[in-house]
Amino acid sequence: MATPDQIGLSGPAAHGRGLAIALGAVLLISFDALMVRLADAPHWDVVFWRGWLICLSLGAWMLVTGNRLRLPAGRRERWLIAVSVVLLSGNTTLFVLSVTYTAVANTVVILAASPFFAALFSRIFLHERVPLRTWAAIALAVIGVVVVFGGGLQGGSVLGDSLALLLALMVGAQLTILRRFPAVPRLPLVCVSGAIAGAMAIPFADPFSLSLSSYAVIGVMGVLQMPLATVLLTVATRYLPAPEVSLCLLIETILGPIWVWWVLGEAVPSLTLAGGALILTTVAVHASLALRAERQARPV
Repeated sequence: MATPDQIGLSGPAAHGRGLAIALGAVLLISFDALMVRLADAPHWDVVFWRGWLICLSLGAWMLVTGNRLRLPAGRRERWLIAVSVVLLSGNTTLFVLSVTYTAVANTVVILAASPFFAALFSRIFLHERVPLRTWAAIALAVIGVVVVFGGGLQGGSVLGDSLALLLALMVGAQLTILRRFPAVPRLPLVCVSGAIAGAMAIPFADPFSLSLSSYAVIGVMGVLQMPLATVLLTVATRYLPAPEVSLCLLIETILGPIWVWWVLGEAVPSLTLAGGALILTTVAVHASLALRAERQARPV
């Protein structure tokens, strides 16, 4: 029988709360590629400062709020939490590196594969039944991604695309582990992951040679945008299955290029609007069907 730490909070209200949290996180995350480009700094310097700023900002918040890390009792469970922290730090690093070595469109379209990994891992390791509607929604959303970028994978580097694929796998795995332990506080995990990412960048970074504008952009990214987005995304796994959380991430596929076009003037193809409409509609319909199913399954 599953324990409270093995399953997420459920019910219509919890589902709606989780969906709102996940969508808020994705909105913030959608600015990530733009912020990396605006920083105009070597990628390892960005990883260094963003990692340590995430660690320091969340560490200060935890001191104020008294938030502490409460680990599960079992050794195996603690190892899984440690793996989750390493995956979180890897996600931060891989996104910056992938955006550096390939086009933003390539990174986000490959990242759209994360729901497949999350669904597979949830089925294998958590024995969660993945509803048919979720599989159908993932398929439709990926079709939307294909419509948006068409031949977008052409012109990208093998290294950058490979890093993006590894990122998609790690996102699915990390969300699945957090789904397994909904009672474990998320803030300490994100805080420690920032320190790990920053430490990994030390041998490759020259962090004190940047311009003031680069420091300003990285400061916003490391102190506000990414800490809040990452925390919201991890908290969402308390209320939603990992595949559904990952499905919400597909919205970044359309929003990311739009912000880059808006700020930097990169043209957005007309297919982006069509594919984006399909992605957003799919997420909305799937969320509505999931909420209706939970209401029907639970007596008032």
